[in-house]
Amino acid sequence: MYEEFEISKNVEKIAKEVEIEIKPIFEKIDENCLITSKKVLKAFQKNKVSTTDFNEVTGYGYYDAGREKLEKIYADIFGAEDAIVRPQIMSGTHALTIALFGLLKYGDTMLSISGEPYDTLKSVIGLTGNSQNSLIKHGIKYEQINLINNDFDYDKIIERVKKGNIKLIEIQRSRGYSQRKSLTIEKIQKIIGEIKKINSNIIIMVDNCYGEFVEEKEPVEVGADLFVSSLMKNLGAGIATSGGYVVGKKDIIHQVAECLTAPCVGKNMGANFNQLLSYYKGIFLAPRTVASALKTMVFASRMLERFGFEGVSPKYNEKRADIIQTIELKTEEKLVKFCQGMQKGSPIEAYVTPVPDDMPGYTYKEIMAGGSFTPGSTIELSCDGPICEPFTAYMQGGLTYEYGKIGIMMAIENMLS
Repeated sequence: MYEEFEISKNVEKIAKEVEIEIKPIFEKIDENCLITSKKVLKAFQKNKVSTTDFNEVTGYGYYDAGREKLEKIYADIFGAEDAIVRPQIMSGTHALTIALFGLLKYGDTMLSISGEPYDTLKSVIGLTGNSQNSLIKHGIKYEQINLINNDFDYDKIIERVKKGNIKLIEIQRSRGYSQRKSLTIEKIQKIIGEIKKINSNIIIMVDNCYGEFVEEKEPVEVGADLFVSSLMKNLGAGIATSGGYVVGKKDIIHQVAECLTAPCVGKNMGANFNQLLSYYKGIFLAPRTVASALKTMVFASRMLERFGFEGVSPKYNEKRADIIQTIELKTEEKLVKFCQGMQKGSPIEAYVTPVPDDMPGYTYKEIMAGGSFTPGSTIELSCDGPICEPFTAYMQGGLTYEYGKIGIMMAIENMLS
């Protein structure tokens, strides 16, 4: 059946067995997809979406009714007061940057309670790189409390919060390039509750990249003040070609919007660059696209286990908090071959052979496989990893399970050959 993709009969046989094993997990993913789909449809109907809402607005972008309605839809879906959803937000890192610079001022303290942040955020904070425009260079203080056994260090966090002088607490839901597990909404809700008991004025921000629609609830619904991400991940559903969002309390969104545009302008400015139709379609299809990505990662996890790879996280039957799957491949050769096999299974530039190279904002050389329609779109099946021990491959995405399944099988075949 897969001869045209040079997939062996043994890999095909194991794949058939795996699909029988994981069928009950797929059913649970579909149940959650229905729940999140209901939220989206209700928000569309409540806000009376019309085809005229997709019209392009140029120039300054004043009085864009379609843009304003889209942001109301985001707020309604995620149980928030307000949202900003814009093509001017270029990435998840950019969304985090405008949120942090919009909310933090000279002398304020930011505390990360999920350990070391993602590589590109380190340079924004000023932990790496030599930028004169980092948070630290602007007089903002940074503190960090590491996780313990993939959970929050409650004692240290509570002790630090009681000491006071914290303006903002940041939680990174996904694992990033660390070996720890991603954080579930249940864990996030518990720690937010403890923090708010002590000081309800502390702003709690969640980096929600890769986490949207994976679980029934989102961070604002469990007490966070705001959360952010890129539209080239879950909520763009592979349709949005750029953009990002911030969802949260109204006064917070106002401050973030002023950082994106200008003081006293805020959300009132910003042409939509004819992106509204793709943004509406993206959020509408996101529940099913996320479900497909989750199924692809569950399949990948079990397949890798069946072929004897021990460093697989999450395990196929573990609760998931995002669409990322990791596998410790132990050697540079295996990591490179796995990514090259993934590229072979891509719809775009399958003929290209990725090799490790330097990447802006990253500490180590990176190997990246991403034959995606939109470069950098990680809701599309992709794989990357830093060239350093334990040579971990970070997989994510899958617009459809069927395409994702073929891509995973080709990656495994290439690594084993």
